[in-house]
Amino acid sequence: MPQQEMVFLTPKMMERTALFVTFGGFVTSLTTTFIPFWKTMNSDLNEVENWFSGLWHMCLYTEEVGIQCKAYESVLALPMDLQISRVFMMVSIGTGVMSMLAAFPGMEGVNCLQEPKLKRGLIILSGVLAWISGLTTLAPISIVAYTTVVEFWDEGFPDVMPRWEYGEAMFSGWFGGLALVLGGTLFFIAVCMGDFNQRSQSAPNSPQVKHRARMQYLKTEVL
Repeated sequence: MPQQEMVFLTPKMMERTALFVTFGGFVTSLTTTFIPFWKTMNSDLNEVENWFSGLWHMCLYTEEVGIQCKAYESVLALPMDLQISRVFMMVSIGTGVMSMLAAFPGMEGVNCLQEPKLKRGLIILSGVLAWISGLTTLAPISIVAYTTVVEFWDEGFPDVMPRWEYGEAMFSGWFGGLALVLGGTLFFIAVCMGDFNQRSQSAPNSPQVKHRARMQYLKTEVL
């Protein structure tokens, strides 16, 4: 009696896992873009005030009033790292949306398209776009992190002056970028699994395999 193998990972399951991971990374990256917690600053002279800086707003938190945010008045007045980060994060959001839109009709079980080559191409495109989205999230986060470290240890600033430090958005941005890169990688793995299954299914029906099977049968008859 032939032994039956249980397959837990199929191209269909891998595609859905990739879409789920990509969606989670996209939501995290989108949230990171607009929350004003990229950098935080707390003055030792006035411990009840906490400053927060993001790509779009500067916020002040006090125990009496709560948090108050104000948008930056001029884009040109922003530091260069924040200007670059704005562009990169917008690219990340756009490519993340396109990655999920391209993946849905290309997935197995979705009957929007019937051409296998076209569906395979859409999954590859989704993986490439997810990679771009992840890298364009990791790049600005890393740039801001680098400038924050350089400014924090700058000996030209007096010791009494408060320094900017990492905010919560930095860590969520790293997580979202890595999730997008992982989602793109899983899309490519799903494509490779689908190609392997197609080769495995077509191999027993190929003329070379049939000829070898017939020759083996004739040798058995002779013996």
